[in-house]
Amino acid sequence: MASEGGERQAQQEKGRRIVFFPCPLQGHINPMLQLATLLHSKGFSITVIHTQFNSPNPSNYPNFSFEPISDGLQEASAKDFMALFVALNIRCEAPFRDCLVRILSENKRDSIVCIISDASFHFTQSVANHLKLPRIVLRTSPASCFVAFAKFPLLQQKGYLPIKDPQSKVPVSELPPLRVKDLPTIETKNSDDFDQLIRLVISQTLASSGLIFNSLDCLEQTILTKIQQEFSIPTFTVAPLHKYSPGSSNSLLTQDSTCIAWLDNQVPGSVIYVSFGSIADMEKQELVETAWGLANSDQPFLWVIRPDSVRGLDWAELPEGFEEKTRGRGCVVKWAPHQEVLAHPSVGGFWTHCGWNSTLESICEGVPMLCWPSFGDQRVNARYVSHVWRVGLELENGLERGEIERAIRRLMVEKEGEEMRERVKVLKENAESSLRKGGSSQESLERLVDYILSF
Repeated sequence: MASEGGERQAQQEKGRRIVFFPCPLQGHINPMLQLATLLHSKGFSITVIHTQFNSPNPSNYPNFSFEPISDGLQEASAKDFMALFVALNIRCEAPFRDCLVRILSENKRDSIVCIISDASFHFTQSVANHLKLPRIVLRTSPASCFVAFAKFPLLQQKGYLPIKDPQSKVPVSELPPLRVKDLPTIETKNSDDFDQLIRLVISQTLASSGLIFNSLDCLEQTILTKIQQEFSIPTFTVAPLHKYSPGSSNSLLTQDSTCIAWLDNQVPGSVIYVSFGSIADMEKQELVETAWGLANSDQPFLWVIRPDSVRGLDWAELPEGFEEKTRGRGCVVKWAPHQEVLAHPSVGGFWTHCGWNSTLESICEGVPMLCWPSFGDQRVNARYVSHVWRVGLELENGLERGEIERAIRRLMVEKEGEEMRERVKVLKENAESSLRKGGSSQESLERLVDYILSF
């Protein structure tokens, strides 16, 4: 054992370098840079190659090297992310390869041990093969979503896809507990582009040297076991990444911290926090229904409304009379310090789009959820939150003020919500245990470090 430890230390002292390549969307950048911070603490040198679109702030990570590459996306928008993913996979291949070649030529003593890239960047596998470098994939969505995407050809063959009725509650027997409406699809003008992207992402992930999930064994043990049985690829579950480096956030939006002072004056566990992430949007009438649902619930609320939250509008005015009815028990901001809000003792519920980072963060703070998924893995996550882990409710029939009011009351003040609070408290404790010595995530991290050092 001593000789193994000495060998590992000697390898680390070489300062071997890992190159990270995050996808330039908020929910992808943060876990990638959190993983980079974690592996830097294990003795690796870190280089982050990034696009100019939504580039991270290097000053937040003074120990990393940052290498911007041209992406040709002068007018890019995260709203049409299908088109964004397709464009990035085409336009970034040559600049990414050229950047790696230059790093290799300039760092003879600090050789690149491997690449860790976002799963959506499927082209990085062919670049890694060309340069004879190992590539490990980070998936920023759960293992259950990966399995669903891997089964897309079968689901198409069985007639589940393409989805004909977006509200269909027909069970998908191949993917319990999902129903047709829970499948991780994305509305796009060109379904062929989406199908090809999923096919390439899955095939190039399975061709990689390893797969990292920002997930927990206690949440997805059955699915993770299935992945290990069906796919011959080393798999590592290292969640919750945000807990390894608390406070390290690369927010693309300016945070309004005044809401923390407002929360300080609220009763513990009384506030419902409403935030639908950095991309999801709604129709103007849905904003109106949300506003009156919150107002009529009589519960204190902190509501994040991004300037581009409503389709077609830079900013949508709240309905007349809303402010008067909610004065003293409501706080509206354009963006909030998300993790700090969820950890605040006044927050007793989280109305969320069910992006995976938000879902994981809510579980880790012991906060039950009200789910309003929009697309992709959000639908899968909402189904697991409401029907597998049973730590939340899903708004299944759109946004209607009466249903919103009832759901908020169920979550915040009724016995059903209290039972969810007890269940999510157990999951929080399990997540904390996973990070301790001998815990599942800690052991998986150690295996990942040893695996990288074996290249």
